[in-house]
Amino acid sequence: MSISYNNNFLHFDNINLKQFSEESLTPYYLYSESLITDNFNTYVDSLREFNHLICYSVKANSNLSILSILAKQGSGFDIVSGGELQKVIAAGGDTKKVVFSGVGKTEEEINYALENEILCFNIESNDELITINNLANKKGVTANVSFRVNPEINVDTHPYIATGMKDNKFGIDEKTVISLYDDASKLDSLKITGIDFHIGSQINSTSPFIDSIKKINNIVTVLADRNIHLEHIDIGGGLGISYESNANLLSIKNFINELSPLLSKTGLKVIVEPGRSIVGKSGILVSKVLNIKSTPDKIFVVIDAGMNDFIRPALYNADHNILPIVSYASQKFICDVVGPICETADFMGKDKELYVKTGDYVAIEDVGAYGFSLASNYNVRPRPDEYIINSDTKSIKKIREREDYNDMVKSELKFLKT
Repeated sequence: MSISYNNNFLHFDNINLKQFSEESLTPYYLYSESLITDNFNTYVDSLREFNHLICYSVKANSNLSILSILAKQGSGFDIVSGGELQKVIAAGGDTKKVVFSGVGKTEEEINYALENEILCFNIESNDELITINNLANKKGVTANVSFRVNPEINVDTHPYIATGMKDNKFGIDEKTVISLYDDASKLDSLKITGIDFHIGSQINSTSPFIDSIKKINNIVTVLADRNIHLEHIDIGGGLGISYESNANLLSIKNFINELSPLLSKTGLKVIVEPGRSIVGKSGILVSKVLNIKSTPDKIFVVIDAGMNDFIRPALYNADHNILPIVSYASQKFICDVVGPICETADFMGKDKELYVKTGDYVAIEDVGAYGFSLASNYNVRPRPDEYIINSDTKSIKKIREREDYNDMVKSELKFLKT
């Protein structure tokens, strides 16, 4: 277990969090390199029987050091912007292992991806298909394309992170996609390489994946009859993690094992785009208790991490475990753990049972995915430091510097009238 108490002090990957917190500015993010690589290699081992490519979903956590760790493991990358591609390149990633997803790719981003010879574009619409062909034609290059199918599958997840239902903006419906493959086959600057689907995030059952793959396999068969032969099937990402210590969720190994029979039938290379299941449980957010405020109805534990640092509870009503860094024998109390932002939605957890005092520290668990990557400067607050625990030395390395007030105003100062 990566987080546990030792002599009443909370340790993460064998690091004493009280000692480190007293030496550091809070809040801060802390990641475990060993957890990240272990999760990645579990995918590698589980997919060993297939010709496969694991494309880490950069949006989950785009820190350069984390991307570099994964690139050295041989990972590919799933990107949704030109900025993410730039970070992959800066981290030493192989652009020939990059798939470009997303419904709104700009011409600038498409050109940047063409110049860097990415593996393929996941096409989302006819207009996008024409745009990529025209831009590739102007450059005198061939663009590899895959079509993202919307399988219209209902999934048991938060509606904001469901992406494969009929009223979602993502993908192309089954009835239309065949004709788009036909159209693409006639365009001179495109090469059809695959088929793709992504049905959502934080999914804890293989059933919607199985239903989706069955639909995709039918499309692959129809395309083969039309002499359109594919090289890969991309099943997206979305495997959930346990945000509660007692939850019993699907493991990476069991997830792949349950899908393997259907994937084997395709005979195609398998691409998977995991994000949360690689980095989600690898990170914690440590924050200091500023004060404890009691009202006739509630006890509020006010900490120095706000929704600008970590927005998942406010955005998705996500429930994360919150642990005191020092475990006291004192009686626990029920409280809301809240931040300093001037929004009622600024909470890290509601009705939490714990005991802390002003000046203590708390750790919010499982924030490695969609934690810092969703952070902002709201209320003109600097985004926090990020650190990682080296898997070999078990030493802590800073991987992003905390912003200061000058960082947040320098891009505006030159426009001030004197």
